Amino acid sequence: MKQTLLIAGFLSLGWISLTSSSTSNAIARIHKNVRSTTLSNKPDDLQGTISISGAFALYPITVKWAEEFKKIHPNVKIDISAGGAGKGVTDVLSGVTDIGLLSRDLTPDEIKKGAFPFAVTKDAVVPVISSSNPYLKDLQARGIKKDALNNIFITGEVRSWGQLGLKSNASIHVYTRSDAAGAAETWAKYFGKKQEDLQGVAVYGDPGLAQAVKKDPAGIGFNNIVYVYDSKTKQPTNGVVPLPIDLNNNGKIDPDENFYGSIEQITAAIAAGKYPAPPARDLYFLTKGAPKNEAVREFIKYVLTDGQQYVKDAGYINLSQEKINASLTKLK
Repeated sequence: MKQTLLIAGFLSLGWISLTSSSTSNAIARIHKNVRSTTLSNKPDDLQGTISISGAFALYPITVKWAEEFKKIHPNVKIDISAGGAGKGVTDVLSGVTDIGLLSRDLTPDEIKKGAFPFAVTKDAVVPVISSSNPYLKDLQARGIKKDALNNIFITGEVRSWGQLGLKSNASIHVYTRSDAAGAAETWAKYFGKKQEDLQGVAVYGDPGLAQAVKKDPAGIGFNNIVYVYDSKTKQPTNGVVPLPIDLNNNGKIDPDENFYGSIEQITAAIAAGKYPAPPARDLYFLTKGAPKNEAVREFIKYVLTDGQQYVKDAGYINLSQEKINASLTKLK
């Protein structure tokens, strides 16, 4: 009778539903459910505040990681702002933030000042044009050679679309970044140069540059891939499209170079090494020295473990397990 009353009590709470199984088996299942429920509702003791700033490239996935981390650790507050890789480095080294978002290589001086990087994911910078460019179909079929891009963004020798073999004398309007940006530094590195060597009208931030190119049919610029493709449709966002690079310089985009149609295609090409590096590159979390704050350490650990499940859907590329392990080792 006592067993029957116990079962009825648990049933009223909605913990199990009885079938024709024996009473003893039902109670065993109840004990198991009570135990698992108790464990899953174990109070979370992790508390604190984590401040993060830096690269636009890492901002979207970092927001996702923070949202998921807070579901596990609701007592941790995480503040995130984008402002460019340069700001991320400056903020973390000056103690303004706990974590800097970095989308370029560190300089020797930054390392000397205590910059401590954790590789967390990978992406790439791609050249972009407006979807309203009148030569869009020809450009997508021909692609653009690295030398031509160099002469647009670095030397300034190519100033018109006609110089790219198109029947036009219209000018090319070049856009670059005004902020100290990992995307700009990486794009310049593709040509063996630095951000300050890039020519063009300077625009702040990834979103700003994409908007400038979108509104200008004669415009050309560069963006991190997460600002070129829509995270839901996986297609290029309305108004901005990638300009394919003619990697073998044969004057056309061959099937094995044609991987810009969706974010799945471009990320697969980056992962396979088909897209050049740079402008493909690893992305980093940065701290000043090895992190001692428990909340910061747990967040970085989460990003490098459970958080990796969100990388692909967010439009990024998973790092090799070897690189992930190397970052995890730094937390020990």
